[in-house]
Amino acid sequence: MRNVKVSSVQFAYKPIKSFEDFESNVENLIQRAKGSDFIVFPETFTMELQYLIPNNDISKIHEFTEQYLELFTQLSRKKKQYIVAGSHVTKKNDKYYNTGYIFCPDGEIFEHSKTHLFPLEPFLGISPGNTIETFETTKAKVGLAICYEVEFPEVVRILTLKGAEIIFCPSYTIGEHGFWRVRYCCQARAIENQIYVVLSCMVGTPPITEMAGWGRSAIMSPCENSWPPNGIIAEAKINEEMVITGELDLGLLHQKRESGSAPTLKDRRPELYRS
Repeated sequence: MRNVKVSSVQFAYKPIKSFEDFESNVENLIQRAKGSDFIVFPETFTMELQYLIPNNDISKIHEFTEQYLELFTQLSRKKKQYIVAGSHVTKKNDKYYNTGYIFCPDGEIFEHSKTHLFPLEPFLGISPGNTIETFETTKAKVGLAICYEVEFPEVVRILTLKGAEIIFCPSYTIGEHGFWRVRYCCQARAIENQIYVVLSCMVGTPPITEMAGWGRSAIMSPCENSWPPNGIIAEAKINEEMVITGELDLGLLHQKRESGSAPTLKDRRPELYRS
């Protein structure tokens, strides 16, 4: 038996006056996930920092990258927990990326740039990443599928075939329709790949009210005996800032991949798909 405890943060926009305000809220949320091996924050939750920029100019969010990296590196070491710090807009070689980070207790940092961009992102100047990678931690082999990425079956299938046991899906969906697209796709990916999926949502109303987030974070499993019938291990309330936590049995996951009632991963027939 190999159990992993995970927490998903549902993070809400709120007016702040300093980076210390942001930092204090983050620490409070992490405290609610005490004892968890992994803590997951939403996609681009650092957008809240626009309150600290004149005219709420989100094009300058990348200027907080150094403070962001320092904060979560320190928190991961201090708490001895893996922190999937959602994603953050970064600037590299004059290009902007939506970059997801996993901070490790030993100081190592894994990063993944979102490969499939929601149509709004190129309009905002974001460039796509070009790699789909898994990350080996002391607790589990994991992968990142940032929001819109999870709507593409190939992304999670590749991560699964590369050995991933848990997929972290930091998400920021504007409006309820977008949320359900991502949510249903997370559940489909969990079933078809026999894998755990942890969805973390950005919610609340930012200075630009048309960008209000809508979400209900969840921790999902395949729909199989030994897990809840609906595949929902834990679930947040709609649009409220909160932290949810669940236990993931990785030994059970591998057992069901071999001998479950619906071993979808083993029953694949790739020779048919190539044609």
